[in-house]
Amino acid sequence: MNRKRIPGTDFDVSPVCLGTMTFGNPVERVDAIRIVHWALDHDINFFDTADMYEGYDRTMGSSGGVAETILGQALKDRRDQAVVTTKVGCAVGSSEYTGQGLSRTHILHQIDASLARLQTDYIDVYELHRPDPDTPLGESLAVMAELITAGKVRHWGVSNFSGQQIKDIVRLCDSRGWPRPVISQPPLSWLKRDEQTNSLPVCREFNIAVTPYQPLQGGLLTGKYRRGQPLPTASRAAQSDWLNQPDDSLFDQLEQFEQEAHDHQLQPAQFAIRWLMDQPEVTSVVVGTTQIEQLGVLFGAWETSSR
Repeated sequence: MNRKRIPGTDFDVSPVCLGTMTFGNPVERVDAIRIVHWALDHDINFFDTADMYEGYDRTMGSSGGVAETILGQALKDRRDQAVVTTKVGCAVGSSEYTGQGLSRTHILHQIDASLARLQTDYIDVYELHRPDPDTPLGESLAVMAELITAGKVRHWGVSNFSGQQIKDIVRLCDSRGWPRPVISQPPLSWLKRDEQTNSLPVCREFNIAVTPYQPLQGGLLTGKYRRGQPLPTASRAAQSDWLNQPDDSLFDQLEQFEQEAHDHQLQPAQFAIRWLMDQPEVTSVVVGTTQIEQLGVLFGAWETSSR
């Protein structure tokens, strides 16, 4: 598998990054660990998680930490084989601690909690999960620089930040002598292309790696959904309230997508991943899964990618 360098780092990462948002529910611990080990054994060395991930059990402000704990268990004896990114900023709460946002206090609390759950001394890339309008940007960036100096974080990045926000971040980092972000993680797919004219040109300008999430758009781009047919039993739309049933307008788009996949002689999920891989700004695609077999199917995407 051809790996790509994240600019500004010494990380060469696989074209697919294994996302862990489903770890805990519906992917139980034993199965999740098996998936992580399978990924490592098949040259996938890039793993994405967040302090708030706990699968479909997630509610706003619930305690989180489930996915990090499972990933830490899976990587316990193989940490040197993996590049790990986790995120901070969303609401988390428990009897011991409740907080959210990108304040210095919250970030410093959460980095130690994440390190403990992941059973590691450092995070390869620590990402600000989403903008925080209630905290001065300089406060958030200063603490990221502090964590790098302390050795708890090697590099940092952003997720769900607009192109203008990334510009503001780079300018402030340069003016204060702080490390720039090395990764931007936006939602991007064949079906949702807003970032092509928003954050991607900025990432290209400042040589920031793009590692998009939602490549299958919640399962819509897997070929599971058919006009006039009931929701598939194993689909995300049937299992949780994260996705609404497609309407006729969306089915028009999905049918066009599947025709393009057919023209490329790829399964829909493979084509969705390959379409992202062929975007020049994209370094690696964050892919979640509930079964090893789903990752196996996606091999066809990176084996035939033009990059």
